[in-house]
Amino acid sequence: MLKFINSILHSFRSCFSRTAAYEWFVVVTVGLMLRTDHLGVTSIVRDLALHPHCYEALIHFFRSSAWSLESLRLAWLRVVRSTAPLMHVQGRVVLVGNGMKQSKEARRMPGVKKLHQESEDSSKGEYIFGHLFGAIGILAGTPQKWFCIPLFMNLQDGVKTILNWVKPPKEQQAPSHVVQMIDQGFAATRALGNTLLLVDRYFLSVPALKRLNTYNSSESASMHIVTKAKSNAVAYEHPAARKPGRGVRASTQERSDREAEGAVSLTCC
Repeated sequence: MLKFINSILHSFRSCFSRTAAYEWFVVVTVGLMLRTDHLGVTSIVRDLALHPHCYEALIHFFRSSAWSLESLRLAWLRVVRSTAPLMHVQGRVVLVGNGMKQSKEARRMPGVKKLHQESEDSSKGEYIFGHLFGAIGILAGTPQKWFCIPLFMNLQDGVKTILNWVKPPKEQQAPSHVVQMIDQGFAATRALGNTLLLVDRYFLSVPALKRLNTYNSSESASMHIVTKAKSNAVAYEHPAARKPGRGVRASTQERSDREAEGAVSLTCC
């Protein structure tokens, strides 16, 4: 097991421009695997029995310029594609996407905003203050037991102000939560090949389908969405042949024919 973990971690070495940053990455990864609680960097320091001075070094690691999040994501996708027993359906790997709303008590925390709860559970409040996450995973395992390996997870709402710090004013418009899920799903599709994305009917919207069609028409790989139709969806059949008779069903030619017959009958009388 240790050799396998070491080989996986070594796959990320090219993502770091400095050796010290890569070594701290290994410490953080192992600490997240072994921690017994979810108290952030403090959990890593405590469970790995690190010196208290390492706390500041760990904080600086997450703000280091020696690595980029995008390079880590691409390396993780390559690792999953080469090592995980992925589920295939008609030659496509299966992705799973969903959103999650996590309530937070602090209203001054970055990314916290007022969110509406769509759940029908009466124990949940209709509105909460919290974070809106979006996540994409991939199914792997055996027919007896399938698991979801996470690929992406990030805040997808309430971070407009933060994005404005690094983007010019003309690029301040961020896509919606639904469209961001399509963007993340297709980012995985570029690395994994043709995919199926399983989502619930909340993500079935016109902007999402337009973004999906744009990607499928411009990229070599393709992604298909598998979901339910919304309860308020309306479908229309092709109109049948017009029936003769009075009212709006009668065609213009039929009305003109009846008017001509009426004129002939009046002339005969």
